[in-house]
Amino acid sequence: MPEKQELPDVLVSSGVITPDQKDKAARVAATSKCTFGEAAVKLGFATDETIAIAISKQLGVPYASRENKILKVEKGQNLERIISESYARDHSVLPLFLDEGVLAVAMTNPDDMMLLDNLKLLTSGLEIQSFVATRAQILKAIDEFYTGGGAQMIEKSLASATAGDDVQEVETSSETRVDLDQMVRGAEGAQIVSLVNAILKQGISERASDIHIESYDERVMLRFRIDGVLYERMAPLKKDFNAVISRIKILSKLDIAERRLPQDGTFSIKVQNRNIDLRVSICPTVFGEKVVMRVLDKGAVELNIDKIGFEPRQKEDFLVGANRPHGLLFLTGPTGSGKTTTLYSVLNTIKTPELNFMTIEDPVEIKMAGLNQVQVRATIGLTFAAALRSFLRQDPDVILVGEVRDQETAQTCLRAALTGHLVLSTLHTNDALSAVVRLIDLGIEPFLLSSSLCCVAAQRLVRRLCPHCKKAFLPDTKDVEMCIRESLLDPAPDPAKITFYEARGCDKCARTGYSGRTAIYEVYLIVPEMREIIYKYGGDLARLRDAAQRAGMWTLRASGWRKVISGQTSLEEILGVTLEDE
Repeated sequence: MPEKQELPDVLVSSGVITPDQKDKAARVAATSKCTFGEAAVKLGFATDETIAIAISKQLGVPYASRENKILKVEKGQNLERIISESYARDHSVLPLFLDEGVLAVAMTNPDDMMLLDNLKLLTSGLEIQSFVATRAQILKAIDEFYTGGGAQMIEKSLASATAGDDVQEVETSSETRVDLDQMVRGAEGAQIVSLVNAILKQGISERASDIHIESYDERVMLRFRIDGVLYERMAPLKKDFNAVISRIKILSKLDIAERRLPQDGTFSIKVQNRNIDLRVSICPTVFGEKVVMRVLDKGAVELNIDKIGFEPRQKEDFLVGANRPHGLLFLTGPTGSGKTTTLYSVLNTIKTPELNFMTIEDPVEIKMAGLNQVQVRATIGLTFAAALRSFLRQDPDVILVGEVRDQETAQTCLRAALTGHLVLSTLHTNDALSAVVRLIDLGIEPFLLSSSLCCVAAQRLVRRLCPHCKKAFLPDTKDVEMCIRESLLDPAPDPAKITFYEARGCDKCARTGYSGRTAIYEVYLIVPEMREIIYKYGGDLARLRDAAQRAGMWTLRASGWRKVISGQTSLEEILGVTLEDE
């Protein structure tokens, strides 16, 4: 019988790692007291998947994954009673099927004899047939198997009790008292409380920015928006849908009896010592109410201007505008494109005790010490324009206006800029220079705008390629030519030295090929030639673009191509997010 080959040798013979990488990983494993496979993954020499496949070859046990359909629990065999969820999670094992006294179990290390002996004792003497799988895929399969699609969610603590867990008093009339009591009892039931907790915990753990819960004729759909894309997840049962909605309303302090009108609310939870705010929007549809919860993870937002995606020249131009003693600075882009994070990163950079900062937002998403932040409350007359008028009597130096939506707000921003204040705000336009046209449409005179506008910028978010699985490929000649032409790099890069990368997918990125997002920008510092164009020709975009290009500034598309060349994102991502320059 041939001698069993060691894992490092299997990886070398399979071409996964080189002999030099083998030696480096062995040294790291010895000093870090981890396994060789963990060290190879930590150093970036291999992925969890390639390590599992190598272990499969080394030990002669089957490799199980979601892709090859083996990492799938056989239904109807009561396997959850044979191996409990707590044991499965603690030891990263998953029962797959039971056949004539043999229990198939997926695990990360089938060579762990102590684990195999314990499993045999735990299962009352069943023979254990080992399968090897990655820890990430096993834990994901555990989530799906033991939760039963939402019908049997086991209540998990979220590190601290969720804000609003106590039953809220609801004012009711005598005609509706019985129905409302039933709704509250259903929403406060242990099963529904644990189900909502589990949905929130899963969404936060998967880095979801939005959680969608919606009802259709025969089923409920649960979707998480991760890195800008919606992914469907296992949803609650139809019979539990109304109770889930009521539970979310109670947490958000909304009217659980109102099902005909949209409602908005907020609540907070604490997960792993992180404070998470959730902004809730409920909208009635023909099949029932739809809930969207925006996840505002304060701990995940890093307000560092060097890490949000600015190219060096763009950061320099933006900060020149932001350090002006007075003037208007506008950042444009669609909802959810990261404008607030960018503006707060800039404020975090220029913030000093010598300056008085005032902000008016709807809502205040990021709370920062040193800023006087005000929440819009239109129902009591506290609008953007009303707050701005009040700010001018508060001796401000820098004012942040969440969004310019109407003529009154635009003109108040202009007056603030003309009277010696720096005003930062956002607009919804397709590109940066269109902000000039939009402001003129809102009634700002071109001669006033030309003297007060100091910088306009636009941004979009693009997904970052997963660093663990992205793969270089040889692009088409036409794509390379388009990249060189539209990137506006000077000098133009050598086509032979341009490398494109494509998304592949691994355990670390949930098979998407992407992990996180970065921003691309176009930043136009208003130079004298551009001021003259605004003064003489108003919103002549062609003349403004030509003047900006002569000053060395570039577009969103060019910024995107530079991210492709640097290997941060893919060709498909940039082509899908930006338009070809006119």
